[in-house]
Amino acid sequence: LGGGMTNAVLALAVISWPKYARLARSQALTVRQQPYIEAARLSGCSDTEIIFRHLLPSVLSPLLVMSALDLGTMLMELAGLSFLGLGAQPPAAEWGSMMSSSRSMLQTAPWVILAPGAAIFVTVSLFNLLGDSLRDQLDPKFNPK
Repeated sequence: LGGGMTNAVLALAVISWPKYARLARSQALTVRQQPYIEAARLSGCSDTEIIFRHLLPSVLSPLLVMSALDLGTMLMELAGLSFLGLGAQPPAAEWGSMMSSSRSMLQTAPWVILAPGAAIFVTVSLFNLLGDSLRDQLDPKFNPK
């Protein structure tokens, strides 16, 4: 695909969609076996009603948690691609390309490369905390003590 931010994001989306598909399928198969789905079917609900009222809400919460946790991973991967020159090109402000362009100043001015690295670290940590708090809020089985 070559370099560029659009191509890097497209490449990351192509390689990461299967885990979302597997999670959605496994959740749907699990929820399909639940007694409340059978009760809804016996009460006369159509398949569309069952999907939108019962199945979709149960499948969306794990997908939201996984996507919040994956935002940090995607940010790291995008910064890595930009560091290698395959992501954002130099006029664009991207932390990986900033770190790559400041490699030569590591001995004389280390803060130039440490600042984008610290920004990446803080942002990834915040996305992980967001994912954990989403899991705490959305998972009915999770009961912290």
